[in-house]
Amino acid sequence: MKHTYPLEPDHAEMVRTGRLVLGRAVDFIESLPDRPAFVADEPDARGRVGALLVPPPEGPQELSELLDRIDAAAGQAIETTGPGFLGYVPTGGLYAGALADLYKSALNRYSTLAAAAPGITAIEESVVRWIARDVFGLPGGSGGLLTSGGSMANFSAVIAARTARTVRSGANLSDATIYVSEQTHHSVGKAAILAGFSPYRIRVVPGADDLRMDPVAVADMIKEDHLAGLRPTMLVATAGSTDTGTVDPLHRLADLAAREGMWFHVDAAYGGFFALTERGRARLAGIERADSITADPHKSLFLPLGVGAILVRDRTRLATEQLSAPYLDDVTSDDLLPDYADLGPELTREARGLRVWLPLHLHGIRAFRDALDEKLDLATIAFERLRAIPELDLPWTPELSTVAFRVRAEGRTGAAARRADERTTRLLEQVNASRRVYLSSTVIRGRKVIRMCILSHRTHRDRVDEALDLVEKALAGL
Repeated sequence: MKHTYPLEPDHAEMVRTGRLVLGRAVDFIESLPDRPAFVADEPDARGRVGALLVPPPEGPQELSELLDRIDAAAGQAIETTGPGFLGYVPTGGLYAGALADLYKSALNRYSTLAAAAPGITAIEESVVRWIARDVFGLPGGSGGLLTSGGSMANFSAVIAARTARTVRSGANLSDATIYVSEQTHHSVGKAAILAGFSPYRIRVVPGADDLRMDPVAVADMIKEDHLAGLRPTMLVATAGSTDTGTVDPLHRLADLAAREGMWFHVDAAYGGFFALTERGRARLAGIERADSITADPHKSLFLPLGVGAILVRDRTRLATEQLSAPYLDDVTSDDLLPDYADLGPELTREARGLRVWLPLHLHGIRAFRDALDEKLDLATIAFERLRAIPELDLPWTPELSTVAFRVRAEGRTGAAARRADERTTRLLEQVNASRRVYLSSTVIRGRKVIRMCILSHRTHRDRVDEALDLVEKALAGL
C-alpha cells in the first residue's frame, strides 16, 4: 500500500481544497456590496476574539470548518475591501492580485538574489522600472525596490539620504537635519529616528493655509540651521497627504533642495499612481525631480495589502552595506538584474513583483487609469455637493480623491469651535452607524475634520451618493 504524507496531498485533494478556498473567496467578493462597512463593538466581541487565541491541535481538522472560523474572524473588522470603505486610505484587494499571490506562494521562488530565479526577478524588475521611469519620469539608471508598504519604503529613502549626504561624506548624524511638514506621514519621522537621526533634528515646517509645505518657511528654517552650525540633509515633500490628499509645491521644493545640496524625497504613497491620469500628472508635476519617491501599489493601484515601492533617481544610492556570508559564495550575479538583498534590509523576501505584474498585464494600464480618473471625478462630485450644504465647512478643495469637511462653527470663539467639533463627531458617528459606509476623522490645526477618501476600485457613484445622503440625513438630526 502506498504511504501517504499529510503535508503532500495528492492531485484530487489539492483540487478539492483549492476549489473550496477559491469558492469561498469568490463568494466573499460577491457579497461585498451588501456586507456592513464595519462591525460595531458588540457585547460578545471580546469573547469571540479570545476564543481564537488557542494553539493548534495535535491532529488534523476539516478545511471547511477552519474556513468557517476564518470567515467569522474576518467579519470582526472594518470592511477595507468593500465599496463602502471611505475611511483612512482604502486598499482595494484587487482579485487579480489575490490570484497572483496564490500562484506566487505555490511557486515559492526566491528572488532576493537574482541568480536564484532570474526570470521571476526580471518580472519584478520590469515593474520597478515601469514605476520609476514611465509613471514618475525618473531617468535611465533609476530603479528601486518593492517593499511591504510605505513605511518600509520611507525607511529605505531615509537610509539612502543618510548614506548619500552623511556617511559617504565622512560626517556623522548629530548635526544633520530633516525637514517635513505638518502633513508629512508620521512614518517618515519614525524612519529617521530608526536610521539614527536625532528626533530634535526633525524640523516640522509650518504649512500655508492650503496645508502645503511653504517653501519660504523651509528656506528660512534652513538658513537658521546653517547659522546654528547644523547641516540640512533631507527635504521631504508629500504628494497626497493622508489627511486631505494635499500635494506640496514639488517644483519649488526641488529647486530649494538642489540649491542646498539636500536629498529631495517625495512621499507619494497615496497619491503617486494618480500620475497615470492627465489630471494627476499635472498635480504631481515636479515629482520627476526627486532623489527618491515612495509609492504604494496597494493603495492607488488597488492591490491587496503588502506591497509598496521605493524608487530612486540613482539606483546605486539605494545600496545598503553589501555584506555577505560564505554560504552564499556559490551564488553568482551579473549586471543585467539587481540583487534586491543589496538594495534593502531583507535577505529572505517574497517575490512581490508578481502581485503587481499580473494585474497590470491582465487588465492593461488603461483600466487602472480609467479607475483613477473615476475616483477624481467622484471626489469632485462629493466636494460640490457637500459645499452646497450651509451647515458644513469645506476648508480645502480636494487635489486628489480625499474630501475633508466639518460642521461649521457658529462664531469665532473657542467655545464655538468646540461645539462645532462635538457636532462633527456626532455627525461621523451617525453616518457610520448606518454600516453602509465607513468614514474616518482626523484633527487639523486643532479642529475635528471628517475625511471621505474615495479610492477603492469597487466604489462607484451609487455608493458615494448614498454616503452623501447619509451625511445630509444625519445633519438634519443633529
